[in-house]
Amino acid sequence: MTASGTHTGPHAGNGDDLDVEEALALVRGPRADQTDRTHRTHRADPAAHPEHPHPHPHGHEGATPWPRAREIAARAARWATRRPVVSVALGDALGLVLAAPLDALSDLPSFDTSAMDGWAVAGPGPWQLRDGGVLAGHAPPEPLTDGEAVRIATGARVPTGVTAVLRSEHGRTAPQDRLHATGEVTHGQDIRPRGQECRRGDQLLPTGTLITPAVLGLAAAAGYDTVTVVPRPRAEILVLGDELLTEGLPHDGLIRDALGPMLAPWLRALGAEVIAVRRLGDDAKALRKAITSSRADLIVTTGGTAAGPVDHVHPTLDRLGAELLVDGVAVRPGHPMLLARTKADQHLVGLPGNPLAAVSGLITLAEPLLRTLAAHPAPEPYAMPLREAVQGHAHDTRLVPVVLRGERAVPLHYSGPAMLRGIATADALAVVPPGGAEQGAGMELLDLPWTTAGIGVCFT
Repeated sequence: MTASGTHTGPHAGNGDDLDVEEALALVRGPRADQTDRTHRTHRADPAAHPEHPHPHPHGHEGATPWPRAREIAARAARWATRRPVVSVALGDALGLVLAAPLDALSDLPSFDTSAMDGWAVAGPGPWQLRDGGVLAGHAPPEPLTDGEAVRIATGARVPTGVTAVLRSEHGRTAPQDRLHATGEVTHGQDIRPRGQECRRGDQLLPTGTLITPAVLGLAAAAGYDTVTVVPRPRAEILVLGDELLTEGLPHDGLIRDALGPMLAPWLRALGAEVIAVRRLGDDAKALRKAITSSRADLIVTTGGTAAGPVDHVHPTLDRLGAELLVDGVAVRPGHPMLLARTKADQHLVGLPGNPLAAVSGLITLAEPLLRTLAAHPAPEPYAMPLREAVQGHAHDTRLVPVVLRGERAVPLHYSGPAMLRGIATADALAVVPPGGAEQGAGMELLDLPWTTAGIGVCFT
């Protein structure tokens, strides 16, 4: 549990999400009984999909409840045809998940080593000092006989015949190179014996372990140059809208594109490999071509998810025979978001065009789907009391940016659908139920990916 109360351990999870073993099973391909569904791409029949209860594909009435939408997104990848596991260099493995156990390739340590700077001594003292010394990484030292001692450095191989290491601060030298102990010397003291940590073939970490910096260190110590992992999901971003500028000040009805610069690093922070960011404007043909030619596991579109004259996402998905899994979510901001299966091995998340509404779509649909594709465990839910009351929507969940102060969550202003000022300084999003929440009420919090300790701060 971090200082903010989050549970972010490598094996954290809850019963509503896929566990790591389920997710890893997907890496090896769909089960035989999944074949028909993984190769079927069409508009879902609402009667056959209780998770999509409303009969009006573009309407908000009857939209998928927010918790159910996240569950659908997390489970959608169960039906996807998965890429095989890959072997990657240790330097490229941070944040991935082990797809094979990490077994010790040698004993650790692989020879008896000194745990301290001092003297290697043989038998009872006092001892006669030898010339020179034993250093880490040097040739094997000459054996000692009882009554002999030699200088030794931390990490150096212990000579044959040594019974203990005497720390520098626990010994004194006398004339004629005699060494005396200033305290009791016990057999084996300050020696790390071969195999103390593990023996060759021991399992160090199981399949499904999240690779943290400490895991990388252990793998290197165990002799690994590469590890077998679940590959990063590939994501492609399609930025829609003729009104968007990529530089300069807004003018003449044109506005700056806030989503293009924001989405790629956000998706990387969620564990994806962003293979492209493409700006298509409001061009239905370009959108269809971009979707059909994409190599991504997840396509993310911005805007165009409503039913306006240039909102091309729904018509394009219709023409492609995509299966709509979520079409509108009962959440504010961001209710016009959608999730579709475009191919057996590909999904599309359609984000609303307003910036904070798009963030809501990322958290609601993209994050659970990417987590499952990457075989990451779900973060354990946690809650904190609100420092002040939050107004709610009559029927929908609200996602409200908050900062964490002590043991309380402080709601931030500037949380309208088009505003980023609040989320830019937030630590988390509070999940406010329909009707709102009173001061002191415990609210479920969703950490933003860069506020959690560990790999979440890595954007490369």
